[in-house]
Amino acid sequence: MIAAFYERFGEAREVLRVEEVPAPLPGAGEVRVRVHVSGANPTDFKMRRGVARGGVFARTIPHSDGAGIIDRVGAGVPESRLGERVWLWNAQWRRPFGTAAQYVALPGAQAVPLPENAGFEVGACLGIPALTAWRAAFFDGAPRGETLLVHGGAGAVGHYAVQFAARSGARVIATAGSPEKAEAASAAGAEAVIDHRREDLAAAIAALTGGAGVDRILEVNLGANAASYAACLKPGGTAIVYGSDDWTAPLPMSAWLAHGIELKLFIIYNLSEPLRRRALAELDDLLRREALQHRIGARFPLAEIALAHEAMETRAVSGNVVVDIP
Repeated sequence: MIAAFYERFGEAREVLRVEEVPAPLPGAGEVRVRVHVSGANPTDFKMRRGVARGGVFARTIPHSDGAGIIDRVGAGVPESRLGERVWLWNAQWRRPFGTAAQYVALPGAQAVPLPENAGFEVGACLGIPALTAWRAAFFDGAPRGETLLVHGGAGAVGHYAVQFAARSGARVIATAGSPEKAEAASAAGAEAVIDHRREDLAAAIAALTGGAGVDRILEVNLGANAASYAACLKPGGTAIVYGSDDWTAPLPMSAWLAHGIELKLFIIYNLSEPLRRRALAELDDLLRREALQHRIGARFPLAEIALAHEAMETRAVSGNVVVDIP
């Protein structure tokens, strides 16, 4: 099969190769999926650079997200799953072989039925972006009646988070860095969008909330935004964090302690089984009703996977990045 892989850490163009490698066979309880579209996420380039922890392997085929069709099943998996359209989660989490290949074998539970009305490119956006957004929006229960600040409201996760929060009855304020991104966040359900490049965030939040502040912040980049929390959150408010550009960012603890800020962190790879079942059921319902917007910022062929990674690393693309598998 054709696959992209790397055998050492480094820059995308230096270490990523696209070549023929042996196709996997499904083990007991596993299915093999003929991948049509692979989903790329920031974790993928961080792991490729050796920054994020996902396991060290002699050869790594990247990407945890993807969608395709089950073409083989292992022992214990019903043959009725053959030919099933599916989307995938955690394909490369602590495993060497992900979805940037023509085939991937993984536990059957990690291949979720994809409704016929949803394209494979949509399925490739669900595993990390949509599930992360769902977990962030509902971390402390449905935010009905609350005011939420969603950083990066047009990003891969933020765009979904705005939708989940707004649908649940929250008032959503989002940040965005351009008029185009602001328009996308507004279309997703944000009542107001703050241009973080041109506006003072704390002043804008104060104006929008009558000086009260927001109840929750959904955070994509703790290191960049931590200093603003005391000025943006209500006393006792919560910051729900799922990412940071700087893993060793200093935190303004004095201001946080005085303000009574709660900090909650999670990584979607470790979502508990009960929560994942609930999230999958809600996503399936939204997909079948075509009630969820998807924002794919760029598509690349597998041969240009290095460009896909660079687009994420340089933030040249806003939204989801997907890779078409030949």
